Amino acid sequence: MDSTTTVSWLEKLVPQAWHDTLTGFVAVTAALALLLYLLRPEVRPRIALTALPIILALSIINDHLSLGSPYANQVANQIAVIALGLALIRLWVALLFRLFLPILRLHPPRILEDIFATLGYVAWSMILLRLAGLDLSHLVTTSAVITAIVAFAMQDTLGNILAGLSLQFDNSVSIGDWIKVGDLSGRVVEINWRATTVETRNWETIVIPNSVLMKNYFLIVGKRQGNQPQTRRWIWFNINWETLPTQIINIVEKSLREAQLPGVALSPEPNCILMGAENGCNHYAVRYWLTDLAADDYTDSVVRTHIDAALRRHNLRMASAFYNVLTIKENEKYMEARMKKHLEERVHALRKVELLSGLNDEEMIVLADQLKFTPFVTGDIIMHQGSVAHWLYIMLSGEVEVWITLPDGNRKLADVLKAGSFFGEMGLMTGEARSGTVIARSNVECLRLDKEAFQSILASRKELAETISSILAERLAERRHRLPEELLDENDMPQSAELVERIRRFFGLSKH
Repeated sequence: MDSTTTVSWLEKLVPQAWHDTLTGFVAVTAALALLLYLLRPEVRPRIALTALPIILALSIINDHLSLGSPYANQVANQIAVIALGLALIRLWVALLFRLFLPILRLHPPRILEDIFATLGYVAWSMILLRLAGLDLSHLVTTSAVITAIVAFAMQDTLGNILAGLSLQFDNSVSIGDWIKVGDLSGRVVEINWRATTVETRNWETIVIPNSVLMKNYFLIVGKRQGNQPQTRRWIWFNINWETLPTQIINIVEKSLREAQLPGVALSPEPNCILMGAENGCNHYAVRYWLTDLAADDYTDSVVRTHIDAALRRHNLRMASAFYNVLTIKENEKYMEARMKKHLEERVHALRKVELLSGLNDEEMIVLADQLKFTPFVTGDIIMHQGSVAHWLYIMLSGEVEVWITLPDGNRKLADVLKAGSFFGEMGLMTGEARSGTVIARSNVECLRLDKEAFQSILASRKELAETISSILAERLAERRHRLPEELLDENDMPQSAELVERIRRFFGLSKH
């Protein structure tokens, strides 16, 4: 192509009148591109990379950049016009699909944007070739043979492209879906011409050719028409045959439904079922619906800890299959030392309870031997306001919240107790209903003292009732000072003498 021809088609394509309107057109495009840049952060790199060739091309076309040689300037102008057209096509396609159509609440597949851009590039190339004097009919005849050869050589690539189009147009899978292909599972982050990109929970990226998805079945996890994504999970555990299955099911279901765990759907509610029995154990399964598909293992762990804590509070333990195994008895001195250490730890915990300060060492040891280890998990309700339970909790670790339900039905946070505190003393000593609801703020470990363990000590030392009543009265007065005014009740301040009578009646003690 000589310089005369080049100048001729450039003059046809870029007449002087076009120069006069180019600035206005580019200014409008720049304003819209700036708006898109501000509204859609994900396309900012694309806009920035497109703006550079536009600025450079305009500088060449408007003679702001001279290369010295007339022929070199003509070639530079030709390249600038081609680059400017491609850049503007790229920018206007982005404006159409990322700005105008979303305003109309239309969200076409990403691959459609690529198709429009490709068609624009082809059309621009045809215009340039036609203005350069090329007969396009010859090009079409020649390209038919070339197309057949290319199609045969690139049949796999074309298969992926067509599969990508099918996946997006029939909505088989969408960005954000969690899919499972064979042993691989992850979230779809991109569907392009050739492949579908999936990110796993291990922060690995899997690139799956579109043709693979079209030729094989794949599972879309947690997707149902008209419902939020959530999938059902199974947690298995074993309990020995000695406990009634109905008790196990009620304990576990009540604990999980009250806790309202993060990641566990409120509806359908978690349920526990008996799956079978083998090797001396009943096999149970908890089924719950997972709402955060990325946190499957973590949520499973949270559910397991709640199941274990709920069982332990009812003196139940998870079990394994029974086998006949020959074992050797542990060294008796070792076992004796171990039991002594646990007993000392419990006596130490009891000495921190002001209510029991009147007990001697022997009585402390008797009580310590009857304490029950009672764990709770974050969110567990340890006691309900208005319920009756004859035991006291001594906190070894963690924190709990004390909530009071007001007459109007609203709840008020009354106190936060930490390790070393105790609660439930009125229920233990007088049998009255709980004055508040206690909820585990974190994982909590407690020792529980029951009425039965305290009965024999009070029966042998009746004077303890007076000592304990005085301490209870002081503790109630102290608690009253910490409560908000709306929770105060003038009638809820029993004196020491009244408490003594309550304790004696509750434990069946005589005055002499």
